[in-house]
Amino acid sequence: MTRNYTKWTIACLVASLPLVYLVLTRPMPLPPIPVVRVASFNAALNRPEPGQLLAELRAGSESARHIAEIIQRCEVDVLLLCELDRDDAAESAKVFATDYLAKSQNGQRGIEFTFSYVGEVNTGEPSGMDLDGDGATNGPGDAFGFGRWQGQYGMAILSRHPIARERVRTFRTLAWSAMPAAMRPEGFYDDATWQQLRLSSKSHWDVPVRVLGQDVHLLCSHPTPPVFDGKEDRNGCRNHDEIRFWVDYLTPGKDAWIKDDAGVQGGLAEGAQFVVLGDLNCDPVDGDSRREALLQLLAHPRVQDPLPASEGGAQSSLDQWAGNALHKGAAERDTGDFADDGDSAPGNLRVDYVLPARSMTVVDAGVYWPAKSRDGHQPIGASDHRLVFVDLGFAAPK
Repeated sequence: MTRNYTKWTIACLVASLPLVYLVLTRPMPLPPIPVVRVASFNAALNRPEPGQLLAELRAGSESARHIAEIIQRCEVDVLLLCELDRDDAAESAKVFATDYLAKSQNGQRGIEFTFSYVGEVNTGEPSGMDLDGDGATNGPGDAFGFGRWQGQYGMAILSRHPIARERVRTFRTLAWSAMPAAMRPEGFYDDATWQQLRLSSKSHWDVPVRVLGQDVHLLCSHPTPPVFDGKEDRNGCRNHDEIRFWVDYLTPGKDAWIKDDAGVQGGLAEGAQFVVLGDLNCDPVDGDSRREALLQLLAHPRVQDPLPASEGGAQSSLDQWAGNALHKGAAERDTGDFADDGDSAPGNLRVDYVLPARSMTVVDAGVYWPAKSRDGHQPIGASDHRLVFVDLGFAAPK
């Protein structure tokens, strides 16, 4: 029997034309958006004596392993660590990165943080003045930032993306009195002392990171807690103004008073991408802080608040109750697990932040605080703070 292949071939081609048309004209799927996770974590890796943390890390630290496990579980790309003691060679940050974060903790995948920045801080640096009014000039409260030794309660940035170290700006020595309408504690500091005080209790940093072809400025700080003082509320005033620094830094026309440690004046250029992050020691609703500056920052036209939350924060508030019972803020947004019993107990608060520029794309955000029944809850007790993260979406580089 003779088969007419040509006729069948033509028939099949004609029949397939609608399918070919649909394939050629349907919308092509968009490529996935690269996502970078930026986090802030008060790791509570501070110790009473200089060199103590470094020795502990080299010997093997259980608390450091727990902190590293949390960071690994969150698969962080860019990280600000608060309360990581700083030695002169910034060795503690290096050892923590290589011996803990880069190595698997409790079955988690290690993270290679190739880049780091560990700048100087004011904590423990002697001022030569009696700043706390106790009649002495050599106590931890007399340092430019509270600390028993220089570098205690330091900060460090660890990143999988390159840091533009040559363009880092620091504001560690900026005078508090330089701020227009600064919240000077009434009747506490004489004029000579006031003129010498520094604004930053640790430091303020503007650290550019190159992420997928774009510059992102990490605006980092760790303001003093607004407590541990007297009726003059000197720490509350300082906390307020340390936060207000970022409001002015992001506001053209209000940044002329700002001068970095290299003498360069002014704030962040309009249109620059940024993330404000750190333990700001201020809750927007509850606690004892003067929260006006924080509310200004959260409402700033250049800033967005992704409102990260957790299941564990809500559960903890109910379980601990006591100091949390009178809170008005959403417990699922809390980032600090603080004392709950007693008249002055603060209860749990939202004090840690990752606040991207409004122009940036937020894909997700969260607080690492698993409920007690969840996997990964066990290591959170290594710090009284919780890791806060925001996932940022970036256009793929061309």
